[in-house]
Amino acid sequence: MADSMDEDMPEEEEAPLRKDLTCPVCQGIFQDPVLLPCSHSFCRECLQKSIEFNKNCPLCREVVPEGVQPTSNRALSNACETFLKQSNWRSSQKPPSDEFTCSLHLKPLELYCEKDEEPVCVDCVTLHNTHMLWPLKEGAPMCKKELRFKVQIFEKKVETYKKMTRKLGNAVEYIKYQAEQAEKQVKAEFERLHEALVTEESLRLKALATDEEQKIAALNELIEKTNKDIIALNKLSDNLNKEMGNEDLPFLRNFQKLKREAQWTREEPHLTDDCLLNMGKHVGALSFNIWKKMQAHVKYNPVVLNPNTASPWLFLNADLSSVKESTERLTTPDNPERFDPCVFVLGAEGYTSGKHRWDVIVGDNPKWIVGVCKESVPRKKKFTVSTNRGVWSIGLSKGVYTVSTPERTELQVQQRPERIRIKLNIDKGEVSFWDGGTAKHLVTLTHEFDEKMFPIFGPGLHSTPMTMASAKIAVHTS
Repeated sequence: MADSMDEDMPEEEEAPLRKDLTCPVCQGIFQDPVLLPCSHSFCRECLQKSIEFNKNCPLCREVVPEGVQPTSNRALSNACETFLKQSNWRSSQKPPSDEFTCSLHLKPLELYCEKDEEPVCVDCVTLHNTHMLWPLKEGAPMCKKELRFKVQIFEKKVETYKKMTRKLGNAVEYIKYQAEQAEKQVKAEFERLHEALVTEESLRLKALATDEEQKIAALNELIEKTNKDIIALNKLSDNLNKEMGNEDLPFLRNFQKLKREAQWTREEPHLTDDCLLNMGKHVGALSFNIWKKMQAHVKYNPVVLNPNTASPWLFLNADLSSVKESTERLTTPDNPERFDPCVFVLGAEGYTSGKHRWDVIVGDNPKWIVGVCKESVPRKKKFTVSTNRGVWSIGLSKGVYTVSTPERTELQVQQRPERIRIKLNIDKGEVSFWDGGTAKHLVTLTHEFDEKMFPIFGPGLHSTPMTMASAKIAVHTS
Protein backbone atom coordinates (compact mmCIF):
# COMPACT_ATOMS: atom_id res chain seq x y z
CA MET A 1 0.00 0.00 0.00
CA ALA A 2 2.85 2.32 0.82
CA ASP A 3 4.24 1.88 -2.68
CA SER A 4 0.90 2.63 -4.26
CA MET A 5 0.80 6.05 -2.52
CA ASP A 6 3.82 7.13 -4.56
CA GLU A 7 2.28 6.13 -7.86
CA ASP A 8 0.17 8.46 -9.98
CA MET A 9 -3.57 8.37 -9.15
CA PRO A 10 -5.70 6.79 -11.92
CA GLU A 11 -7.32 9.43 -14.13
CA GLU A 12 -10.88 8.19 -13.51
CA GLU A 13 -10.37 8.54 -9.73
CA GLU A 14 -8.43 11.82 -10.02
CA ALA A 15 -11.04 13.78 -12.03
CA PRO A 16 -13.80 14.07 -9.36
CA LEU A 17 -11.31 14.93 -6.64
CA ARG A 18 -9.59 17.47 -8.89
CA LYS A 19 -12.94 19.18 -9.47
CA ASP A 20 -13.51 19.45 -5.71
CA LEU A 21 -10.02 20.92 -5.25
CA THR A 22 -10.31 23.42 -8.14
CA CYS A 23 -10.65 27.17 -7.51
CA PRO A 24 -13.86 28.39 -9.26
CA VAL A 25 -12.12 31.65 -10.27
CA CYS A 26 -8.79 30.60 -11.82
CA GLN A 27 -9.82 26.98 -12.55
CA GLY A 28 -6.57 25.74 -11.03
CA ILE A 29 -5.85 23.68 -7.90
CA PHE A 30 -6.29 25.88 -4.80
CA GLN A 31 -3.20 27.83 -3.81
CA ASP A 32 -3.28 29.19 -0.23
CA PRO A 33 -7.10 28.70 -0.05
CA VAL A 34 -9.20 30.99 2.16
CA LEU A 35 -12.76 30.53 3.42
CA LEU A 36 -15.50 33.19 3.28
CA PRO A 37 -18.37 33.41 5.82
CA CYS A 38 -20.67 32.01 3.12
CA SER A 39 -18.57 28.75 3.22
CA HIS A 40 -17.11 29.16 -0.29
CA SER A 41 -13.33 28.84 -0.77
CA PHE A 42 -11.01 30.53 -3.24
CA CYS A 43 -7.29 31.04 -3.79
CA ARG A 44 -6.23 33.99 -1.62
CA GLU A 45 -4.87 35.90 -4.63
CA CYS A 46 -7.97 35.17 -6.74
CA LEU A 47 -10.26 36.44 -3.99
CA GLN A 48 -8.21 39.61 -3.45
CA LYS A 49 -8.37 40.47 -7.14
CA SER A 50 -12.11 39.74 -7.25
CA ILE A 51 -13.17 41.84 -4.26
CA GLU A 52 -11.07 44.80 -5.36
CA PHE A 53 -13.90 45.68 -7.75
CA ASN A 54 -16.87 43.88 -6.15
CA LYS A 55 -17.31 43.20 -2.41
CA ASN A 56 -19.43 40.08 -3.14
CA CYS A 57 -18.59 36.37 -3.10
CA PRO A 58 -17.69 35.43 -6.73
CA LEU A 59 -20.01 32.37 -6.53
CA CYS A 60 -23.10 33.18 -4.48
CA ARG A 61 -22.77 37.00 -4.70
CA GLU A 62 -23.30 37.31 -0.92
CA VAL A 63 -21.85 40.57 0.39
CA VAL A 64 -18.57 40.18 2.28
CA PRO A 65 -18.99 42.23 5.50
CA GLU A 66 -16.72 45.28 5.80
CA GLY A 67 -13.58 44.50 7.81
CA VAL A 68 -14.05 40.72 7.74
CA GLN A 69 -10.81 38.95 6.77
CA PRO A 70 -11.08 35.57 4.93
CA THR A 71 -10.00 32.58 7.06
CA SER A 72 -7.20 30.32 5.88
CA ASN A 73 -8.64 26.92 4.96
CA ARG A 74 -5.81 24.71 6.25
CA ALA A 75 -7.65 21.43 5.76
CA LEU A 76 -8.32 22.26 2.11
CA SER A 77 -4.73 23.44 1.69
CA ASN A 78 -3.39 20.14 3.05
CA ALA A 79 -5.74 18.13 0.83
CA CYS A 80 -4.50 20.08 -2.23
CA GLU A 81 -0.86 19.41 -1.34
CA THR A 82 -1.54 15.68 -0.88
CA PHE A 83 -3.43 15.55 -4.17
CA LEU A 84 -0.62 17.26 -6.04
CA LYS A 85 1.93 14.83 -4.64
CA GLN A 86 -0.20 11.78 -5.44
CA SER A 87 -1.21 12.91 -8.92
CA ASN A 88 2.23 14.31 -9.73
CA TRP A 89 0.46 17.45 -10.96
CA ARG A 90 2.25 20.79 -10.70
CA SER A 91 0.39 23.79 -9.28
CA SER A 92 1.69 25.95 -12.06
CA GLN A 93 -0.29 23.92 -14.63
CA LYS A 94 -3.87 24.86 -15.49
CA PRO A 95 -6.45 22.76 -17.27
CA PRO A 96 -6.67 23.65 -20.93
CA SER A 97 -9.30 26.34 -21.51
CA ASP A 98 -11.42 26.86 -24.54
CA GLU A 99 -11.25 30.48 -25.70
CA PHE A 100 -14.90 30.26 -26.70
CA THR A 101 -16.14 29.07 -23.28
CA CYS A 102 -16.66 30.88 -19.98
CA SER A 103 -13.66 30.43 -17.69
CA LEU A 104 -15.95 30.53 -14.63
CA HIS A 105 -18.81 28.25 -15.70
CA LEU A 106 -17.17 26.35 -18.61
CA LYS A 107 -20.17 27.10 -20.84
CA PRO A 108 -20.26 28.64 -24.35
CA LEU A 109 -20.05 32.44 -24.60
CA GLU A 110 -23.38 33.35 -26.18
CA LEU A 111 -24.19 36.84 -24.81
CA TYR A 112 -22.51 40.27 -24.81
CA CYS A 113 -22.55 42.56 -21.75
CA GLU A 114 -22.87 46.17 -22.88
CA LYS A 115 -21.62 47.64 -19.57
CA ASP A 116 -18.58 45.40 -19.09
CA GLU A 117 -17.97 45.20 -22.85
CA GLU A 118 -17.24 41.48 -22.87
CA PRO A 119 -18.91 38.21 -23.97
CA VAL A 120 -20.51 36.07 -21.22
CA CYS A 121 -22.29 32.71 -20.88
CA VAL A 122 -25.90 32.11 -19.82
CA ASP A 123 -24.85 31.28 -16.24
CA CYS A 124 -23.14 34.68 -15.98
CA VAL A 125 -26.56 36.38 -16.28
CA THR A 126 -26.94 36.42 -12.48
CA LEU A 127 -23.60 38.19 -12.18
CA HIS A 128 -24.74 40.83 -14.70
CA ASN A 129 -28.39 41.08 -13.61
CA THR A 130 -28.34 44.90 -13.73
CA HIS A 131 -26.52 45.07 -17.08
CA MET A 132 -27.88 45.13 -20.61
CA LEU A 133 -27.12 41.79 -22.31
CA TRP A 134 -27.33 41.22 -26.07
CA PRO A 135 -26.99 38.21 -28.37
CA LEU A 136 -23.57 38.12 -30.01
CA LYS A 137 -25.06 38.95 -33.42
CA GLU A 138 -26.50 42.20 -32.00
CA GLY A 139 -23.53 43.06 -29.77
CA ALA A 140 -20.92 42.90 -32.53
CA PRO A 141 -22.58 45.53 -34.77
CA MET A 142 -22.88 47.87 -31.77
CA CYS A 143 -19.15 47.62 -31.10
CA LYS A 144 -18.31 47.94 -34.78
CA LYS A 145 -20.44 51.08 -34.98
CA GLU A 146 -18.45 52.62 -32.12
CA LEU A 147 -15.12 51.75 -33.73
CA ARG A 148 -16.37 52.90 -37.14
CA PHE A 149 -17.00 56.31 -35.58
CA LYS A 150 -13.37 56.28 -34.39
CA VAL A 151 -12.25 55.49 -37.92
CA GLN A 152 -14.23 58.45 -39.26
CA ILE A 153 -12.59 60.73 -36.68
CA PHE A 154 -9.13 59.50 -37.67
CA GLU A 155 -9.89 59.95 -41.37
CA LYS A 156 -10.96 63.56 -40.72
CA LYS A 157 -7.79 64.10 -38.69
CA VAL A 158 -5.73 62.82 -41.61
CA GLU A 159 -7.28 65.46 -43.86
CA THR A 160 -6.69 68.15 -41.22
CA TYR A 161 -3.08 67.05 -40.83
CA LYS A 162 -2.58 67.09 -44.60
CA LYS A 163 -3.89 70.68 -44.75
CA MET A 164 -1.55 71.64 -41.91
CA THR A 165 1.35 70.02 -43.78
CA ARG A 166 0.63 72.26 -46.76
CA LYS A 167 0.40 75.27 -44.46
CA LEU A 168 3.71 74.39 -42.84
CA GLY A 169 5.28 73.99 -46.27
CA ASN A 170 4.05 77.45 -47.25
CA ALA A 171 5.56 78.84 -44.06
CA VAL A 172 8.91 77.31 -45.00
CA GLU A 173 8.77 79.05 -48.39
CA TYR A 174 7.80 82.32 -46.72
CA ILE A 175 10.75 82.07 -44.34
CA LYS A 176 12.99 81.63 -47.36
CA TYR A 177 11.41 84.74 -48.89
CA GLN A 178 11.91 86.64 -45.63
CA ALA A 179 15.52 85.52 -45.52
CA GLU A 180 16.03 86.65 -49.11
CA GLN A 181 14.56 90.10 -48.42
CA ALA A 182 16.50 90.46 -45.20
CA GLU A 183 19.71 89.44 -46.93
CA LYS A 184 19.21 92.14 -49.58
CA GLN A 185 18.60 94.77 -46.90
CA VAL A 186 21.58 93.69 -44.85
CA LYS A 187 23.87 93.76 -47.87
CA ALA A 188 22.59 97.20 -48.93
CA GLU A 189 23.33 98.64 -45.49
CA PHE A 190 26.78 97.14 -45.35
CA GLU A 191 27.55 98.27 -48.87
CA ARG A 192 26.65 101.81 -47.83
CA LEU A 193 28.89 101.60 -44.81
CA HIS A 194 31.54 99.75 -46.88
CA GLU A 195 34.94 98.65 -45.61
CA ALA A 196 34.65 99.78 -42.01
CA LEU A 197 31.67 97.46 -41.59
CA VAL A 198 32.85 94.32 -43.42
CA THR A 199 33.40 92.36 -40.23
CA GLU A 200 30.04 93.37 -38.79
CA GLU A 201 28.29 92.48 -42.04
CA SER A 202 29.73 88.98 -42.00
CA LEU A 203 28.55 88.40 -38.44
CA ARG A 204 25.01 89.56 -39.18
CA LEU A 205 24.64 87.46 -42.33
CA LYS A 206 25.83 84.45 -40.40
CA ALA A 207 23.25 85.14 -37.69
CA LEU A 208 20.55 85.51 -40.34
CA ALA A 209 21.55 82.23 -42.03
CA THR A 210 21.60 80.44 -38.68
CA ASP A 211 18.18 81.82 -37.76
CA GLU A 212 16.78 80.80 -41.14
CA GLU A 213 18.28 77.33 -40.82
CA GLN A 214 16.91 76.88 -37.30
CA LYS A 215 13.43 78.13 -38.20
CA ILE A 216 13.26 75.93 -41.31
CA ALA A 217 14.73 72.96 -39.45
CA ALA A 218 12.11 73.36 -36.74
CA LEU A 219 9.27 73.49 -39.29
CA ASN A 220 10.74 70.58 -41.29
CA GLU A 221 10.87 68.59 -38.09
CA LEU A 222 7.22 69.46 -37.44
CA ILE A 223 6.36 68.49 -41.03
CA GLU A 224 8.13 65.16 -40.58
CA LYS A 225 6.33 64.57 -37.29
CA THR A 226 3.00 65.46 -38.91
CA ASN A 227 3.67 63.01 -41.76
CA LYS A 228 4.49 60.32 -39.22
CA ASP A 229 1.22 61.12 -37.41
CA ILE A 230 -0.63 60.73 -40.70
CA ILE A 231 0.94 57.30 -41.20
CA ALA A 232 0.10 56.35 -37.62
CA LEU A 233 -3.51 57.49 -38.02
CA ASN A 234 -3.86 55.55 -41.26
CA LYS A 235 -2.37 52.51 -39.56
CA LEU A 236 -4.85 52.82 -36.69
CA SER A 237 -7.74 53.11 -39.13
CA ASP A 238 -6.54 50.15 -41.22
CA ASN A 239 -6.06 47.99 -38.11
CA LEU A 240 -9.56 48.78 -36.82
CA ASN A 241 -11.09 48.08 -40.24
CA LYS A 242 -9.20 44.80 -40.39
CA GLU A 243 -10.30 43.75 -36.89
CA MET A 244 -13.90 44.64 -37.63
CA GLY A 245 -13.81 42.09 -40.45
CA ASN A 246 -13.24 39.23 -38.01
CA GLU A 247 -15.95 36.88 -36.76
CA ASP A 248 -18.17 38.36 -34.07
CA LEU A 249 -16.93 36.43 -31.07
CA PRO A 250 -13.18 36.82 -31.67
CA PHE A 251 -13.86 40.45 -32.48
CA LEU A 252 -15.83 41.02 -29.28
CA ARG A 253 -13.23 39.27 -27.16
CA ASN A 254 -10.66 41.65 -28.61
CA PHE A 255 -12.95 44.68 -28.48
CA GLN A 256 -11.68 46.16 -25.21
CA LYS A 257 -8.08 45.92 -26.39
CA LEU A 258 -9.02 47.52 -29.72
CA LYS A 259 -10.87 50.30 -27.94
CA ARG A 260 -7.89 51.01 -25.69
CA GLU A 261 -5.57 51.11 -28.69
CA ALA A 262 -7.97 53.32 -30.66
CA GLN A 263 -6.92 56.46 -28.81
CA TRP A 264 -5.13 59.53 -30.14
CA THR A 265 -3.56 61.80 -27.55
CA ARG A 266 -0.83 63.47 -29.57
CA GLU A 267 -0.90 67.21 -29.91
CA GLU A 268 -2.37 68.71 -33.09
CA PRO A 269 0.28 70.24 -35.39
CA HIS A 270 0.26 74.03 -35.44
CA LEU A 271 2.44 77.03 -36.18
CA THR A 272 4.12 78.26 -33.03
CA ASP A 273 4.20 81.91 -31.98
CA ASP A 274 7.83 82.46 -33.02
CA CYS A 275 7.94 80.16 -36.05
CA LEU A 276 8.88 82.96 -38.48
CA LEU A 277 12.07 84.95 -38.66
CA ASN A 278 12.40 87.83 -36.24
CA MET A 279 12.91 90.46 -38.93
CA GLY A 280 13.41 93.22 -36.41
CA LYS A 281 16.43 91.36 -35.05
CA HIS A 282 18.15 91.20 -38.44
CA VAL A 283 17.20 94.40 -40.27
CA GLY A 284 15.47 96.62 -37.73
CA ALA A 285 17.48 99.63 -36.57
CA LEU A 286 20.47 98.06 -38.25
CA SER A 287 22.51 101.24 -38.61
CA PHE A 288 22.01 102.13 -34.94
CA ASN A 289 23.56 98.87 -33.88
CA ILE A 290 26.80 99.82 -35.59
CA TRP A 291 26.87 103.52 -34.65
CA LYS A 292 30.26 103.27 -32.96
CA LYS A 293 31.93 102.88 -36.36
CA MET A 294 29.78 105.13 -38.52
CA GLN A 295 28.01 107.65 -36.28
CA ALA A 296 27.51 110.17 -39.07
CA HIS A 297 25.67 107.64 -41.21
CA VAL A 298 23.54 106.10 -38.47
CA LYS A 299 19.77 106.30 -38.68
CA TYR A 300 17.87 105.25 -35.54
CA ASN A 301 14.14 104.46 -35.36
CA PRO A 302 12.80 104.11 -31.80
CA VAL A 303 10.14 101.76 -33.14
CA VAL A 304 10.68 99.06 -35.75
CA LEU A 305 7.62 97.42 -37.28
CA ASN A 306 7.08 93.68 -36.95
CA PRO A 307 6.04 92.25 -40.36
CA ASN A 308 4.97 88.97 -38.73
CA THR A 309 2.07 90.88 -37.13
CA ALA A 310 1.13 92.93 -40.22
CA SER A 311 -2.26 92.45 -41.85
CA PRO A 312 -2.05 90.87 -45.33
CA TRP A 313 -3.42 94.19 -46.64
CA LEU A 314 -0.39 96.17 -45.41
CA PHE A 315 2.95 96.66 -47.13
CA LEU A 316 6.08 97.43 -45.11
CA ASN A 317 9.20 98.99 -46.58
CA ALA A 318 12.56 97.22 -46.51
CA ASP A 319 13.90 98.67 -43.26
CA LEU A 320 10.53 98.22 -41.48
CA SER A 321 10.12 101.95 -40.79
CA SER A 322 6.94 102.68 -42.79
CA VAL A 323 3.67 100.99 -43.64
CA LYS A 324 0.90 101.61 -46.15
CA GLU A 325 -2.01 99.90 -47.86
CA SER A 326 -1.19 97.09 -50.28
CA THR A 327 -3.05 97.20 -53.60
CA GLU A 328 -3.73 93.48 -53.27
CA ARG A 329 -3.82 90.97 -50.44
CA LEU A 330 -0.30 89.72 -49.83
CA THR A 331 0.49 86.01 -49.57
CA THR A 332 1.57 85.58 -45.97
CA PRO A 333 1.44 82.66 -43.49
CA ASP A 334 -1.52 82.62 -41.12
CA ASN A 335 0.79 82.65 -38.09
CA PRO A 336 -0.73 83.35 -34.64
CA GLU A 337 0.80 86.84 -34.30
CA ARG A 338 -0.67 88.24 -37.54
CA PHE A 339 -3.71 90.57 -37.58
CA ASP A 340 -6.41 89.29 -39.93
CA PRO A 341 -9.02 90.64 -40.70
CA CYS A 342 -8.18 93.81 -38.72
CA VAL A 343 -5.69 96.05 -40.58
CA PHE A 344 -3.00 96.66 -37.92
CA VAL A 345 0.70 96.11 -37.38
CA LEU A 346 2.68 96.13 -34.12
CA GLY A 347 6.12 97.34 -33.22
CA ALA A 348 8.80 94.66 -33.01
CA GLU A 349 9.62 95.40 -29.37
CA GLY A 350 7.27 95.25 -26.39
CA TYR A 351 7.69 97.06 -23.07
CA THR A 352 7.11 95.97 -19.48
CA SER A 353 8.76 98.89 -17.68
CA GLY A 354 10.42 102.27 -18.15
CA LYS A 355 9.74 105.34 -20.29
CA HIS A 356 9.45 105.15 -24.08
CA ARG A 357 8.84 107.75 -26.77
CA TRP A 358 8.40 107.66 -30.54
CA ASP A 359 6.99 109.86 -33.31
CA VAL A 360 4.73 108.71 -36.14
CA ILE A 361 4.36 110.76 -39.32
CA VAL A 362 0.71 110.42 -40.38
CA GLY A 363 0.86 113.20 -42.99
CA ASP A 364 -2.46 113.98 -44.64
CA ASN A 365 -3.90 110.49 -44.28
CA PRO A 366 -7.68 110.81 -43.80
CA LYS A 367 -7.87 107.77 -41.52
CA TRP A 368 -5.41 106.30 -39.00
CA ILE A 369 -4.95 104.92 -35.48
CA VAL A 370 -1.79 105.08 -33.36
CA GLY A 371 -1.13 104.10 -29.75
CA VAL A 372 -0.23 101.10 -27.61
CA CYS A 373 -1.92 97.77 -26.94
CA LYS A 374 -1.61 94.71 -24.75
CA GLU A 375 0.19 91.69 -26.15
CA SER A 376 -3.05 89.71 -25.74
CA VAL A 377 -5.06 91.96 -28.07
CA PRO A 378 -7.21 89.84 -30.48
CA ARG A 379 -5.46 88.96 -33.75
CA LYS A 380 -7.89 86.72 -35.63
CA LYS A 381 -11.22 88.52 -35.25
CA LYS A 382 -12.65 91.98 -35.68
CA PHE A 383 -12.92 94.10 -32.56
CA THR A 384 -13.77 97.66 -31.63
CA VAL A 385 -10.67 99.65 -30.72
CA SER A 386 -11.09 100.78 -27.12
CA THR A 387 -9.41 100.63 -23.73
CA ASN A 388 -11.81 97.81 -22.84
CA ARG A 389 -10.18 95.77 -25.59
CA GLY A 390 -6.68 96.56 -24.38
CA VAL A 391 -5.89 99.39 -26.82
CA TRP A 392 -4.97 102.95 -25.74
CA SER A 393 -4.90 105.10 -28.84
CA ILE A 394 -6.12 108.12 -30.74
CA GLY A 395 -7.34 108.14 -34.31
CA LEU A 396 -8.80 110.08 -37.19
CA SER A 397 -11.84 109.00 -39.20
CA LYS A 398 -14.24 111.05 -41.34
CA GLY A 399 -12.59 114.26 -40.19
CA VAL A 400 -13.16 113.53 -36.48
CA TYR A 401 -10.36 112.85 -33.97
CA THR A 402 -11.31 110.39 -31.24
CA VAL A 403 -9.80 108.80 -28.15
CA SER A 404 -10.23 105.04 -27.71
CA THR A 405 -12.32 105.21 -24.53
CA PRO A 406 -15.36 102.91 -24.37
CA GLU A 407 -17.55 105.92 -25.27
CA ARG A 408 -15.27 106.98 -28.19
CA THR A 409 -14.51 110.43 -26.78
CA GLU A 410 -14.08 113.13 -29.43
CA LEU A 411 -10.71 114.92 -29.33
CA GLN A 412 -10.72 118.67 -30.03
CA VAL A 413 -7.75 119.63 -32.24
CA GLN A 414 -7.12 123.23 -33.29
CA GLN A 415 -4.57 122.41 -35.97
CA ARG A 416 -4.38 119.18 -37.90
CA PRO A 417 -1.24 117.32 -36.71
CA GLU A 418 0.90 115.58 -39.30
CA ARG A 419 3.23 114.06 -36.71
CA ILE A 420 1.95 112.29 -33.59
CA ARG A 421 4.25 111.80 -30.60
CA ILE A 422 3.51 108.95 -28.18
CA LYS A 423 5.01 108.90 -24.69
CA LEU A 424 4.59 105.70 -22.70
CA ASN A 425 5.44 105.59 -19.01
CA ILE A 426 4.86 101.98 -17.90
CA ASP A 427 5.84 102.51 -14.26
CA LYS A 428 3.55 105.51 -13.86
CA GLY A 429 0.74 103.90 -15.86
CA GLU A 430 0.41 106.68 -18.44
CA VAL A 431 0.36 106.98 -22.20
CA SER A 432 0.16 110.51 -23.60
CA PHE A 433 -0.30 111.84 -27.12
CA TRP A 434 1.21 115.03 -28.49
CA ASP A 435 1.31 117.04 -31.69
CA GLY A 436 4.89 116.23 -32.69
CA GLY A 437 5.15 119.35 -34.84
CA THR A 438 4.04 121.91 -32.25
CA ALA A 439 4.78 119.90 -29.07
CA LYS A 440 1.17 120.58 -27.99
CA HIS A 441 -0.36 118.05 -25.58
CA LEU A 442 -3.46 116.29 -26.91
CA VAL A 443 -4.59 113.76 -24.30
CA THR A 444 -3.28 111.44 -21.58
CA LEU A 445 -4.73 108.03 -20.73
CA THR A 446 -3.99 106.20 -17.48
CA HIS A 447 -4.03 102.51 -16.67
CA GLU A 448 -2.14 100.06 -14.47
CA PHE A 449 -0.43 98.11 -17.25
CA ASP A 450 -0.15 94.43 -16.26
CA GLU A 451 1.00 93.01 -19.61
CA LYS A 452 3.75 93.66 -22.11
CA MET A 453 2.73 96.69 -24.16
CA PHE A 454 3.39 97.09 -27.88
CA PRO A 455 3.14 100.11 -30.20
CA ILE A 456 0.17 99.61 -32.55
CA PHE A 457 -0.44 101.23 -35.92
CA GLY A 458 -3.48 101.34 -38.16
CA PRO A 459 -2.52 103.33 -41.28
CA GLY A 460 -5.95 102.96 -42.88
CA LEU A 461 -6.47 101.91 -46.47
CA HIS A 462 -4.62 104.81 -48.07
CA SER A 463 -1.70 105.07 -50.49
CA THR A 464 0.25 107.55 -48.34
CA PRO A 465 2.57 105.64 -45.98
CA MET A 466 2.61 106.01 -42.20
CA THR A 467 6.27 106.46 -41.26
CA MET A 468 8.19 105.93 -38.02
CA ALA A 469 10.20 109.13 -37.54
CA SER A 470 13.91 108.65 -36.85
CA ALA A 471 15.27 109.99 -33.59
CA LYS A 472 18.30 112.11 -32.83
CA ILE A 473 21.36 110.23 -31.61
CA ALA A 474 23.72 111.46 -28.94
CA VAL A 475 26.83 109.43 -28.27
CA HIS A 476 28.67 109.86 -24.98
CA THR A 477 31.92 108.10 -24.14
CA SER A 478 34.11 108.19 -21.12
